[in-house]
Amino acid sequence: MKYRNLSHSVDVLWRRLRMLLGKRNVFSLFWWGVKTGKGLKFFGKTYIKKYPGSKIIIGDNCEFFSAPNSNLIGINRNCSISTLTEAAEIQIGNNCGFSGTVIGAFKRISIGDNLKCGANTLITDSDWHPEDPRVGEPKEVLIGSNVWIGVNVVIMKGVAIGDNSVIGANSVVTKSVPSNTVAAGNPCRIIREVCHTEK
Repeated sequence: MKYRNLSHSVDVLWRRLRMLLGKRNVFSLFWWGVKTGKGLKFFGKTYIKKYPGSKIIIGDNCEFFSAPNSNLIGINRNCSISTLTEAAEIQIGNNCGFSGTVIGAFKRISIGDNLKCGANTLITDSDWHPEDPRVGEPKEVLIGSNVWIGVNVVIMKGVAIGDNSVIGANSVVTKSVPSNTVAAGNPCRIIREVCHTEK
């Protein structure tokens, strides 16, 4: 029993040390001119790239998990936040959590407060490769507050996800999802409404 307690204690200390080491990400945010709130936490390296003239704003108490074992569901890449045009904007609310999440904006991506973003998710407002004539124009992505996005979800351009909604694992979201709903699949479809229990 003592051995198991020691193992747990060492693991907790190691996580805290890695979180302290993650503070070096703050320099990267400063270097790229990202506006940030207080209490950001990083586990591993988060990649930042901000196009000149664009905006990236991150609220208070957000967490970014990039180290492979920082989330035991399994992370296969680092968090990455990038703007790719002068007019692009990424705005992230307060108390959001990201695990191996890639966010790439050509136009605008807005995320509310208290987002839970599962491992290896992608949020983008573009088809990328704008030089290809088969690619359409970017369309903004709007994600409300208290949204839960499951592992391996892809959120595509032009999508709005309403407050309190849940997107199931491995979904590809190509159409908007209203508030207070559970949606899943490829393509993502509404399954049911979220049940609210009174306390």
